[in-house]
Amino acid sequence: MIFSQDRTTLRRMYRDAWRKYTDATPLSPLEAQIAQVVSEHPEYHAIVESDDLDADFTPEMGQSNPFLHMGMHLAIREQVSTDRPAGIRGLHEELSAVTGTSLDAEHRMMEALGETLWEAQRNNAPPDEAAYLERLRRMI
Repeated sequence: MIFSQDRTTLRRMYRDAWRKYTDATPLSPLEAQIAQVVSEHPEYHAIVESDDLDADFTPEMGQSNPFLHMGMHLAIREQVSTDRPAGIRGLHEELSAVTGTSLDAEHRMMEALGETLWEAQRNNAPPDEAAYLERLRRMI
């Protein structure tokens, strides 16, 4: 299983991939993707490098969850690489042109992805791909 339901196991994957990257140890393709996302977020390095992987990150604490944030990057990159939902690759390219970088585009796309996932959970239904794509189109 690539991703576990156990948050400590999942967080350990981030820590281990990052350690391998910083030690210049060979990485699996998934580890390389994770390390790339971590490298783009220096504000999270100390958290990922920590041996305490049980920290809670709640809005009440004034913090967003860095592992959720990085996981959303990975999800969006997978969507773009497979062009699923159909058309997201082109929308990502257009949004990257508008924002200036692919990373900035992903940060904007997270808003639409988060809203789409929240809505699906609230409605106890699969995510509405058409609504997700429309949210992205409105950003351009």
